[in-house]
Amino acid sequence: MSPKTASIEIGQPAPDFSVPGDGGGAVSLSALKGKPVVLYFYPKDDTPGCTKEACGFRDAMPDFSKAKAEIIGVSKDSVRRHDSFKAKYDLNFALASDEDGAICEAYGVWVKKKNYGREYMGIERTTFLIDEAGIVREIWRKVRVDGHVEAVLEAAKGL
Repeated sequence: MSPKTASIEIGQPAPDFSVPGDGGGAVSLSALKGKPVVLYFYPKDDTPGCTKEACGFRDAMPDFSKAKAEIIGVSKDSVRRHDSFKAKYDLNFALASDEDGAICEAYGVWVKKKNYGREYMGIERTTFLIDEAGIVREIWRKVRVDGHVEAVLEAAKGL
């Protein structure tokens, strides 16, 4: 892990960001102040686990909307890849392009990973639930996709 990687804890203010988003727009945390935000980090567009997680959030969007919660997916993929991913799976929430890794660093999700004995840096699948005032209320690290969306929704309903 790089020395500048932060470690966010429950009860802390969520680091603000403004980055390019799908559809040529921008995604900014401060623009959503006053609403709960589900900020989820995932490794790569259009891969099995990431697709399953994104489709889970897509399918639960009506319930998140009832809880007045916004969803933002973040990866290091380009806006063009996000646009393709969003169109292919009819995703109904914002995807933020963190190509330089600044958001991943700020939230402490850019970590050393191991796969088949090989070490590399990558995004640890992590979700942050941020309240209306911009304070982190829940954190799920090393997320397993099955059951995750339901757990985040239950927590969001409690805000």
